[in-house]
Amino acid sequence: MSEKKLAVVTGAARGIGRAIVLELLKQDRIVAGLDINAEQLGELEDVVQKAGFTVITKCVDITDTDQLTETLESLASDYGGIGILVNNAGITRDKLMMQMKEEDFDSVINVNLRAAFIATAIAVRSMVRNKFGRIINLSSVAGIMGQAGSSNYAASKAGLIGMTKSIAREVGKKNVTANCIAPGFIMTEMTEVLPDAVKNAAKQIIPVRRFGHVEDVAGAVAFLAGDQAGYITGQVLSVDGGMAM
Repeated sequence: MSEKKLAVVTGAARGIGRAIVLELLKQDRIVAGLDINAEQLGELEDVVQKAGFTVITKCVDITDTDQLTETLESLASDYGGIGILVNNAGITRDKLMMQMKEEDFDSVINVNLRAAFIATAIAVRSMVRNKFGRIINLSSVAGIMGQAGSSNYAASKAGLIGMTKSIAREVGKKNVTANCIAPGFIMTEMTEVLPDAVKNAAKQIIPVRRFGHVEDVAGAVAFLAGDQAGYITGQVLSVDGGMAM
């Protein structure tokens, strides 16, 4: 295990983000969780405390460039740099292309892709300076396969893959890796409320015939953040039960 590094996780308050925070804390890291929802950040603090850890929380609108920049630069200054950046925050505004409005497209791109670009551009400075860094971007099977009714979301997640591969080529010689994780159908608060008919139909296109759990994704993040993944960069790790083969 390398020396303790500051890990920053966006969209940290619930679901996959919360599981990632907990998994990184188990690696004995300092973890800062960013989210726009202050109430849910408070819930994250409670969960983390009950697990025997502490977490830094920051209520941030990541689409506000000035606010995001100030937050990340302050964290980097306080902790000697950002060692691990997990761009997990994401939203959906699903509509068919014929019905999708420009603001539906822009809002998804701004959260899912543009904010990840801004965060990475800031974090990578200290990574290069410290000659250590792990950039982990949460893409999706939608970014690999496409998804009807979600062209904005699929575009944002495909864009993350291209951006990640480009970053990997730029900073690999500085001991900084950049990888994507592409989750498939993961059980979260949002997916649990779907009708059984929808969930059963989805299972039929997953070779393992079941849905994933947030811990599956968090475990993949922890692996890519660790020393054993130092020779892995520019890759897309699908956590999808074989869905996108």
